[in-house]
Amino acid sequence: MRYFPITDKERTEMLEKIGVSSVKDLFKPVPSELMLDEELDLPEAKSEMEIIKHMEELGMENLASEMPSFQGGGIYRHYCPSLVDQLLLRSEFYTSYTPYQPEVSQGTLQTIFEFQTMISNLFGMPVSNASMYDGATAAAEAVLMALKIARKKKKVFLAATMHPHYIETIKTYVEFFADSVELLEMDDKTGKVKESELARIDDQAACVLFQYPNYFGVIEDVHALANAARDKKALVIPVIAEVTSLGILTTPGDIGADIAVGEGQALGMPMHFGGPGLGLFTCSDKLVRKMPGRLVGQTVDRNGNSCYVLTLAAREQHIKREKATSNICTNQGLMATSAAMYLATMGKSGLKKVAMMNLKRAEYLKKKIVEDTACKIRFDGPTYNEFTITVPGSAKDVLEEMRAEGVICGIPALRYFDGMDDALIVNTTEMHEYDDLDSYVEILGRVTGGAK
Repeated sequence: MRYFPITDKERTEMLEKIGVSSVKDLFKPVPSELMLDEELDLPEAKSEMEIIKHMEELGMENLASEMPSFQGGGIYRHYCPSLVDQLLLRSEFYTSYTPYQPEVSQGTLQTIFEFQTMISNLFGMPVSNASMYDGATAAAEAVLMALKIARKKKKVFLAATMHPHYIETIKTYVEFFADSVELLEMDDKTGKVKESELARIDDQAACVLFQYPNYFGVIEDVHALANAARDKKALVIPVIAEVTSLGILTTPGDIGADIAVGEGQALGMPMHFGGPGLGLFTCSDKLVRKMPGRLVGQTVDRNGNSCYVLTLAAREQHIKREKATSNICTNQGLMATSAAMYLATMGKSGLKKVAMMNLKRAEYLKKKIVEDTACKIRFDGPTYNEFTITVPGSAKDVLEEMRAEGVICGIPALRYFDGMDDALIVNTTEMHEYDDLDSYVEILGRVTGGAK
């Protein structure tokens, strides 16, 4: 049976009501060169059984799910306790989304409150919100917030060692708000922001963003970056793309961050072919009224019972459009619930244990690569669970040859960074057994012709 959302008569009436003659008129603002002139070349409709068979055939082509993967780059394969997935199957959790009449949705508000509390503790920051899409958009929202706070200051400084997707997202968001977005260049030897680059931060800087561990897995000199920003009265905004690292690394609160953001995918969420993610957003007490998203508070009702309220929701749907701090239109309820369940299950000691497992495996793999292959560690200094190696010849060729051997060996740095055609960014987590690491080294040595 074919499905018609509206009849031709209804469509004509709607077009007349809004004062246009055809549906095409609605797309006039789109440049003509971007419009499709011919009909889409779509196959004939299939039955439900045929569609299922077709999808299964496509799924069989996805060999990557059968391979050990050492890719990271912002999305990480971590273990998720089985109870998290099981609890998320309960209808009261997976159906609790945006609370349009918030105070009658006490369960949803409590979940968000618990999530906010745990993220605040994890980041060492006084306030956390809910509603961010992912780490990249959380970082962009942080920059918009900083520009509104700074008012006349219109420069944004970003560490060039941040995730390239985050940098591009920020540039897109602030195109009409910032006078300039300047990158603090990387030191080719250390993989961190050059110390000399800190002198470029000037009095017109609204904020300074840096990621730790950065895209190459290297841990930046966060205190030096924060101090350089504070010296020019710019807001300090650290970005945490691999949030399990906070199980052992210094927190944004410890370095006096004004705003701190991150990606929460590692907290109990599968990789999902790259999404959805979960944006984490925290700030200091004095900046809370400028914060986008939602803030749930705890109080007591007239009978003295604990209850929860939507304390802050400064988005365009709740107040005048021009005064809204954000147009984010979701609370990422299911992902936030998943993260809260994961953190409650792991606890402080459990998260530290996970972080140490990640660190030790990465250090083991680095040591074995240096000892047993012709590859080298690209950058000096400490890393977390991700690091960059230099291979003989082309990293792209090594990637393809190791894929043929059944291993996804990393991310070629040349994808985003010119002149790094021999560099691979390698990630390992608690999901890799030491046998997996030994096998990786053995295959890498054989493929690069440098096994010792």
